Order: sequence, then structure tokens, then C-alpha cells
Amino acid sequence: MTRVDMSHATPELLAAYALAQGEIGNAEKSSKNLHFNSRYADLAEVLNTIRPAFSKHGLAIIQSTGFDGAMVYVTTIVTHSGGGWIASEAACVPAKSDAQGIGSATTYLRRYGASAISGISQEDDDGEAAAHSPAASAKASKPSKPIEEWMAAIGSAQTVTQATKIGREAWADYGSSPTARVDIRKAVASRKDYLDNAGEAPPADEAGLATDEG
Repeated sequence: MTRVDMSHATPELLAAYALAQGEIGNAEKSSKNLHFNSRYADLAEVLNTIRPAFSKHGLAIIQSTGFDGAMVYVTTIVTHSGGGWIASEAACVPAKSDAQGIGSATTYLRRYGASAISGISQEDDDGEAAAHSPAASAKASKPSKPIEEWMAAIGSAQTVTQATKIGREAWADYGSSPTARVDIRKAVASRKDYLDNAGEAPPADEAGLATDEG
């Protein structure tokens, strides 16, 4: 899932952005994926491709990362020396929830986000190992359950582990719906906060369980 925010873009930023993109080539495929015996451009190569042109035109790229217990997400921001910024957020379910799996997914999303926001092309041959993407979910024509059932299940989870597991399943089920995925992430985070604090359960609309939000 990727979301873009251009609400703080300025004419000067967009002009510099256009000039920089005209000078940026595609990233060289310098790394090899041993699982698929193919090559791809790693994060260092992508950043090395972007930075000279960005710096020349007063642009900088900033990335922040996070993990909410179910999904890894990376925010990529392009700023201009004269002010203004463009931001995008990408998220995925890591293949594994251990440190290595989260780190792999984070690196993948940083590379993906930097490439996307700068408009460069690079072969994606490590995403399968970094992000959880079941073939059955990808091919499904429609979700196996209504979103309301998934939200109810998340809201009824008795442990953080259970909430995370249900959230992963719901995320995979709604792979073609970015809006539903945002609601799922909010619901998991809300349920985890409640379980961690062992307080009174919040109303459904405050827990991010409503599905009619845009």
C-alpha cells in the first residue's frame, strides 16, 4: 500500500523536482537475489542514483520507519531548500515478525519508496522474500469475509498476539483495497493499545473499527 501527500508542495519544489528527474537515470541492478537467481538495485544503489541530482537542485530525501506489531511502514519525504515537501507512505506485512524479517521489510520499503517518489525504475526481485504475499490472496477476486467480520474479530481478540494474527489475515484478504487496509491497521493498533493498558474497551468508532471512513 502506498499513499502520497502533495498538500505542502510549492511551485519552487515542483520545478526543482522536474529538473532533478530529468537528470536521474535508472538504478543499476548491482545486487543478486539468490532465491530467484536474478539481479536488482539495492537501497544503496538507489540512494546513490538519486542524491546527486536532488542535491544539485536543492532537494533532500528523508525516510522514517515504524512497525505496529502487524505491519512495517516507511514514510519517504522529499524537501526543498526553499520550503515545501512531498511525502509518501508505503506499508507491508513482513514475511517474518522477528528482527531480521522486520529489517528486511523495512529495507525493501525504503528502496521501494525512494524509487517511487523519485520516479526511477529498478527491477523488484527481493520483495517476495521481504513481504508476506500469499498467492491465493493475490489471485482472489473478492475477500473471503466482509470487512465488518474482520473488524469484529480484531475487536474481540484477547491477546496482542491474537490481534496481530487476525490483522495479518485481514490485511492479506483485502490486498486490493488500500482503504480497508488502513482501517485494519487502525483497528489492530487500537486493540493492542487496549490490551496493553488493560483498560475499558473503547467504543467501536474510536477504535478505528468503522468501515465507512474515506
